[in-house]
Amino acid sequence: QVQLLESGGGLVQAGGSLRLFCAASGRTFSTYSMGWFRQTPGKEREFVAAISWIGSTLYTNSMKGRFTISRDNAKSTVYLQMNSLKPEDTAVYYCAAKTGGGSYYTSSNYDYWGQGTQVTVSS
Repeated sequence: QVQLLESGGGLVQAGGSLRLFCAASGRTFSTYSMGWFRQTPGKEREFVAAISWIGSTLYTNSMKGRFTISRDNAKSTVYLQMNSLKPEDTAVYYCAAKTGGGSYYTSSNYDYWGQGTQVTVSS
């Protein structure tokens, strides 16, 4: 069983930055791929970024260059650095752990989810 706890969300002005944290329980964190998704009311959960267990990264095109995903296996933590934030980035951000195969872009391929952290970007 893996438990994920996000933090670091908040209110920021457009153009600003936030760094999200996702702390994981469990002794095998280094073997999981990790992803960040986001969701706004009435919409499906949207892929943001992922990092494999060996550190390869993947991003949605609209976030490439603005967002950076990283991980620290010694701390069982994955990070999402978000720069040049826009009002349309406003959402609840979720981290997720993927223990098996399948596309990184598909939320149903992730096995464990955190509760989410709210990010609000004002114009």
